Amino acid sequence: MQSNNPAKSLTSRAKDAAARPGWTRASGQRIRVLIADDHAILRQALRRLLEGHPEVEVIGDAASGREAVAATEKLMPDVVLMDMVMPGLTGLEATRQIRKRFPKTRVLILTGYMEDEQIISALRAGASGYVVKRSDMEELLLGIQAVHRGNTYFSAAISDGDAVNQYLWQARKEDSKVGYELLTSREREVLQLIAEGYSNQRIAQELFISVKTVEAHKAHIMSKLHARNRTDLIRYALRKGLVGLDAPPDVVQEDEESRQAG
Repeated sequence: MQSNNPAKSLTSRAKDAAARPGWTRASGQRIRVLIADDHAILRQALRRLLEGHPEVEVIGDAASGREAVAATEKLMPDVVLMDMVMPGLTGLEATRQIRKRFPKTRVLILTGYMEDEQIISALRAGASGYVVKRSDMEELLLGIQAVHRGNTYFSAAISDGDAVNQYLWQARKEDSKVGYELLTSREREVLQLIAEGYSNQRIAQELFISVKTVEAHKAHIMSKLHARNRTDLIRYALRKGLVGLDAPPDVVQEDEESRQAG
C-alpha cells in the first residue's frame, strides 16, 4: 500500500519513486494507460501531459463508462484513469465491470470528489487507487506507478496512514453495505439513466429491455433506497455524485406514477 506524507513535497516523492526498483523507466517497459473522462478538454490535456513522460503510453480514451469498458476489452490497458461521474454508466460501475471481466487491468480513480463514502465505494468497486483532480502531475504519475505494481494509492490531499487503513477496513466490511451498494449492476444502470432524465421507454431502448422490466427495476430501486418517486431517486443520485451538478437533470419533471401519487 502506498503511504503518503503530506509534509513531503510531491516532486521529492516522485524522485524517490523513480529510484525504486519497480520504476518502469528503469526496466524500459511502458505502462499502457486508458483515460476515461466525459470532458474532452481534460482528456486531451491529460494525454498531452502523460505523453511527455517516457514511462507512460496513452493507448486510448473514453468519454463514458460504457466506452471505458469497451475500450478496455479492445485495448487491454495496464491502468485505466477513471472519472467517477460520466453519462450512461458511472465510473464506479465501469470500474466494477472492468475489474470483474479484466482482473489484470488496474483502475485509478481520478475525480474531484473527496468524501469518505465515494472513496469507500470506489474501493469496493475494485479501484486500486484514488487521486483527486487538484493533484499535480507528479502525484498522478506516482499513483499510476503504484497501482501498476499492485499497490494501493491515495492522494495526500485526502489521506494519512490512519485514514488509509480505515478506508480499506470499511471497504472489506460486507455487513456495512447500504443503499446504493445493495443495488444490482442492472439496477445501478437504471438509476443512472433515471438521474439523467431518461423516461422509462428511453431506458428500455438504451438497455435493450422491456418497459415492464424497467418498471420492475425501478420499483426494486425505490424499495432499497426508501424513495417515494422519481424525484427522490434523482436527488439521491445527485447526493451520491452519480450525476454532475454542472448539468443537473430536470428534477421537477416526474413520471406518471409520481404525478398520480401527488
